[in-house]
Amino acid sequence: MSDASFVDPIALLDASFRGAIARAFPQAADAEPLITASKQIAIADFQSNAAMGLAKRVGKQPREVAAAIVAEAAKDADLASIAEPLTEKSIAGPGFINVKLRGEALAGLVASMDSAALGVTPVATPLRVVVDLMGVNLAKQMHVGHLRSPFVGDAIARVLERLGHTVIRQNHVGDWGLNIAMVTARLMKLAKLPAGDPRRVDLERLTLDGLDAAYKAAQAECQRDLAGLEACKKFGLGPKATAECEEQVNGATEAFLDARQVLVKLQAHDAETFGVWKKIQKITMDVCLAVCKRLHVNVTDEHSAGESTYAEELAPMVADLEKRGIAELDQGALVVRVDAPEFGSIKEPCLVRKTDGGFLYATTDIAGIRRRVQTMHADRLVYVIDARQNLHLRQCFGAATKAGYATNPKTGKVAIMEHAAFGSVLGEDGRPFKTRSGENVNLQSLIDEAGERASAGIRARAKEGDAMSEGEVKTLAESLGVAAMKYADLCNDRVKDYVFSFDRMLAFEGNTGPYLLYALVRIKSIFRKAKERGVSVEGGVLSIAQPQEKMLALALLKYPGALKATGDACEPHRLCTYLYELAGSFSSFFDACPVLAAPDEATMRARLRLCELTGKVLEDGLRTLGIPVVERM
Repeated sequence: MSDASFVDPIALLDASFRGAIARAFPQAADAEPLITASKQIAIADFQSNAAMGLAKRVGKQPREVAAAIVAEAAKDADLASIAEPLTEKSIAGPGFINVKLRGEALAGLVASMDSAALGVTPVATPLRVVVDLMGVNLAKQMHVGHLRSPFVGDAIARVLERLGHTVIRQNHVGDWGLNIAMVTARLMKLAKLPAGDPRRVDLERLTLDGLDAAYKAAQAECQRDLAGLEACKKFGLGPKATAECEEQVNGATEAFLDARQVLVKLQAHDAETFGVWKKIQKITMDVCLAVCKRLHVNVTDEHSAGESTYAEELAPMVADLEKRGIAELDQGALVVRVDAPEFGSIKEPCLVRKTDGGFLYATTDIAGIRRRVQTMHADRLVYVIDARQNLHLRQCFGAATKAGYATNPKTGKVAIMEHAAFGSVLGEDGRPFKTRSGENVNLQSLIDEAGERASAGIRARAKEGDAMSEGEVKTLAESLGVAAMKYADLCNDRVKDYVFSFDRMLAFEGNTGPYLLYALVRIKSIFRKAKERGVSVEGGVLSIAQPQEKMLALALLKYPGALKATGDACEPHRLCTYLYELAGSFSSFFDACPVLAAPDEATMRARLRLCELTGKVLEDGLRTLGIPVVERM
């Protein structure tokens, strides 16, 4: 293990070239150095592409600009400590500046990563970040529509924590309002039926499947077929059809009015009504949190904040908005106008109270911003929500800013509010992923199927002597299946839709979770074999000689930057891309550079050090994404 502080070569190059540009061309001191990894590793490790853009600004030829930058950069002692001397020969093509790292310096940089931090320096100014990463509804099974938010949100939260920020997760539970009152009313009615009635519900034996069915039945029961009744009258379909439609409408109206009465009782915390609601809440949340645990998503009861917890805050908050002139009446409704540039330049006002006095999702979400900033003292809010909710969120952000609710009382600054939008999960037909009957796919059944398919793959790939018990296969298969699902989701740019395909995500080739896990397992296997032979990595001195060793070393050095870029943009696919490229670099190294069969002991120990560090980075990156790792496959 190295005690040396890690130096990010890309950051060092950026600083060196930035200073060289400022000295060579003071009039363009703000120019970007444009440091990128070289695609031709035999020629250079990095290159600066700044000269072409600068040439127009300073009125010189690109190669002349590059020569001036090289002359200044060559004087930089920090750059000289890791790179070969820059000369006129470092300039290629129209003005690219090639930089080649010195072998011993590269080995030293990689060695300095070999610590618990893996080269990741905690952010200089840690923030309190609230990540809204989930939104389940009471009395309903989690389905494929709930897949992306916890996957993407938990990954973002983990990355920000890894970078040193304080992260508060929030599971915004839809547990209040008329819809919940409808299912509560239905269950209370069915629970009071005579013991022999087949429709009777035992509230002590309720399951989430039973609640899901009751929810759908309650919705249908309260849905009045007014269009059907109007059609009967308009087209003269006869007294029988009209009577049937009238009966349906009257029954639905009665059920709807019952639900309204139950909502009033619920809001008043009537003991019987509230008791039934609590049962519904517990059954739903127990299953929800169990599913999160199976998915390796860090969401617990302490992270859950239902809409019910905001119920008592809404009326006073809206009164405050109206009293201060933040909200105004518009045709009987109360709205907050957010068309000013400082509030988002949104022409559609944010509706916070309906004409009938009822509140909306926006009202609760503004209250959520107020709580998260005023009480939790968040500096940054990240909402991991469907891309279709963009306008809604921008309206809420604008209204909260206008009201002053988004201003952190500790810092006096307006919190950064971001919508980490995501696309849809599609079936292989390119349409939203559904069952054959058109229902949303249950999330628990999806995990089960992923595990079953992974289990079949494990058995098919098992070699003689690798026998595992049924329990071991089941545990490994679920981890592998979940890893495959999570990586398949996270490796895509979150704003884009993606096709859900078990065959593709469980493949051991290509940009998949199993491919990355296999690379990690292969590294672990090297060390098991080394241990069997009595070989230790301790005392090994890193050396970088072969091209594939250098490629792997350079890939390792990019890890801190990849994590930072992922956290800054809230885009987990950036870290996925990095890990895939690292696994590819390791594969090339492994094929070209024998480890345990190295030509001498010093080379073997040096290569074991590279393998060890690669394994640490792969495992750290996967765990940071929330992807379970395994010891063997």
